[in-house]
Amino acid sequence: MILSLPATAMGFALSVQISALSWILTTQYGLDIHEVGLVWAAGPIAGILGQVIVGIISDNVWFWNGRRRPFILIGGVLAGMMLLALPNIDIVSSSLGLSGLLGVAIAVALTLDLSINVSFNPTRSIIADVTPEGEERTKGYTWMQTVSGSFGVLAYAIGAVWGNYVLIYFGAALVLVLSIIPPFFITEPKSLTLDHNPKFESFGLAAILMNIKPLWGFLIYDIYAMGLQISGIKTEHYWAEIIAAIVTLGLIIQTVLAKEQEGQPTNQTGFAKVLAAHSFSWVGVQTMFVFIFAFLQDKMPGIDDDQLGKIIAMSFLVLSAIAAFFPALVLEPIAKRIGRVKVHTYCIASMAVSYFLVVLFGESKVALYVIMALLGIGWSSIISLPFAIMSEKVEQSRMGLYMGLFNLSVVLPQLLVSLGVGLFVSKIADKSLVFQISAISLALSAIVWTQVKEGK
Repeated sequence: MILSLPATAMGFALSVQISALSWILTTQYGLDIHEVGLVWAAGPIAGILGQVIVGIISDNVWFWNGRRRPFILIGGVLAGMMLLALPNIDIVSSSLGLSGLLGVAIAVALTLDLSINVSFNPTRSIIADVTPEGEERTKGYTWMQTVSGSFGVLAYAIGAVWGNYVLIYFGAALVLVLSIIPPFFITEPKSLTLDHNPKFESFGLAAILMNIKPLWGFLIYDIYAMGLQISGIKTEHYWAEIIAAIVTLGLIIQTVLAKEQEGQPTNQTGFAKVLAAHSFSWVGVQTMFVFIFAFLQDKMPGIDDDQLGKIIAMSFLVLSAIAAFFPALVLEPIAKRIGRVKVHTYCIASMAVSYFLVVLFGESKVALYVIMALLGIGWSSIISLPFAIMSEKVEQSRMGLYMGLFNLSVVLPQLLVSLGVGLFVSKIADKSLVFQISAISLALSAIVWTQVKEGK
């Protein structure tokens, strides 16, 4: 239970961000769809830098009587402070003498995401550090999600009943408490099992790039799109998007067809397959998180800003309610019988079908909430089982590093959504495109997961 609380703190901060960020940027500060996408792009950038670097460092340091504890404490305090800044971006901007809100919003979002990412890697790695491989580790990650998900339900309930401002201030206090106190009650092992040959200690940029080969297409496009944003260059063609899509599909097909290695400290092909499958899941999920407000504004034109915020909060409340109890009470027992990879594949496939249902019936609030419950099945698996699957394909002594690399299969797709998908969504009149993209992405993810080999 205590082991789950630091991850719960970061999960709650993320829930507040998901529920309130797009809403507050559009209703309070008047940013348009594309600008909202740019603000959300700050998070993936923070994740690329934060989780990999913190993972490498936390594998090799020991201070404040822990290797993961210091980063949990630092990230938690910063995340709480940035949540307090979120509804006061205009005050922060005027205090600094700045005229543009967009730059300040990006800075606050970047710091919030960097804080969450500084802590997220250690809160997940610490579970692998203190649990043995197999059923115990699966139980650790599924219960992590059950506890974290329960608080996520609380977050969306607060937003739905009392509004997002109450949620933000309550969230800031909770994040501070759960990230500062519980780490002092978790005993970390001072030394990790050394699986690799000390002769090959170096793990440089080239090795990192080879480990994330399925994600090269995402990385190339993200660098290109970010360069356009920084330079202010406008393009009327989609050649870069087409090339990036071809590269991504080619690399992922190559990865899927390769045979997984056995008997080695790190199953690099198995790890690469997990990256490929997980990346498509996050393209779909992040598209929903960032642009559901645009879909609702298009399909429910009669609602005001306050109603929009509450519908979004209620939708994610339903999603999180299912995700709260499903991992430990449903997914774990089934995984013991048929395996984690099969369970996860079925959950992802159900999510793809559910996204298509939103396209067909999402104009009704009742139908939307029912379908969100179905989506919760897949969401509960995405945020629990892949961590256990991935952790048994890599060296245990480099868990922080590989957890950081694994996070690239989340943040690179997130950045693609902010920079690429946001551009398409802003130009297409029918916002059903949001959930069409989500459905296709989850379907591709399910196909790739069928090629991942079951672990121990």
